[in-house]
Amino acid sequence: MISSIAGFPAEVVITEVGPRDGLQSEPVFVPTAQKIELVQALLDAGLRRFEVTSFVSPRAVPQMQDAAEVMAAFRDRDDAHLTALVPNARGADAAIDSGVDAMVLFASASESHNRKNVNRSLAESLEGFSQIARLAEGTGVALQGAIATAFGCPFEGVVPVGAVVDQARAYRDLGMGHITLGDTTGMATPALVIERVEALAKAVPDVQIALHFHNTRGVGLACAYAGLALGVRHYESSIGGLGGCPFVPRATGNVPTEDLVYLMQESGVQTGTDLNRLIHAAQLAERIIGRELPGQVMKAGPRLQIAAMDSVRTAHG
Repeated sequence: MISSIAGFPAEVVITEVGPRDGLQSEPVFVPTAQKIELVQALLDAGLRRFEVTSFVSPRAVPQMQDAAEVMAAFRDRDDAHLTALVPNARGADAAIDSGVDAMVLFASASESHNRKNVNRSLAESLEGFSQIARLAEGTGVALQGAIATAFGCPFEGVVPVGAVVDQARAYRDLGMGHITLGDTTGMATPALVIERVEALAKAVPDVQIALHFHNTRGVGLACAYAGLALGVRHYESSIGGLGGCPFVPRATGNVPTEDLVYLMQESGVQTGTDLNRLIHAAQLAERIIGRELPGQVMKAGPRLQIAAMDSVRTAHG
């Protein structure tokens, strides 16, 4: 076993967002049975926390029209923590009825991206969250917050750290004890991760911080490494690197779950998952989608995967 790097947490918690964030923009509907098969493969690999679907208008996001059916397949599993994205009170009612463990409420730290993403001002989004918080009272369903464009906006550029802190405080005041900083645009850098995580640790020390990176510019895992050095224990990722925000120019996929787990394990950080089974789940996702996915570990395998000498040619000359 590899020893943990000094200052790193001994273990981390990974939330798999592929079934929602990864599939939501796919133009061809993925049959419900295949979504369920994918989640089951991820469970078999040891993952226990999932953003499994979203309760949105089927007209707006046709891929999520089977949200209730996907939830029904796993709602009785005591070993799975299931969350769903909800945009409004109607979605919240449906999510609560489905048996979710938590509802994820999301808004952008950038005003312009929030309007592009949900066609609302940030103030309107926060007002809507107040209504959802009232609906959740007494149901046993927790609220989680996601701050999109937490590291930069494609329309405004720099997103001030103060804007992220203000939004985190607003979320905390609505009862959200778990807040994800989302690198929706792939603009995060290790320096920005350090700046924002340290600012939130001071401003909302009672809140659990999670990190969600995209690999748009190839530094997603470097950003996760920066998070580990800060002691962050919660991360989100998508199997095979599925996904990417449809309201961001030149967007690419999320950090692949199997690549993130490989980084963690090779840094001596426990994830509770089986990397080989995650690779099989990534390959299943690739077959379901019908095209090559960007994950690297699913192609190369674990570091110490041994090959036969005759599997490659011998050099001549």
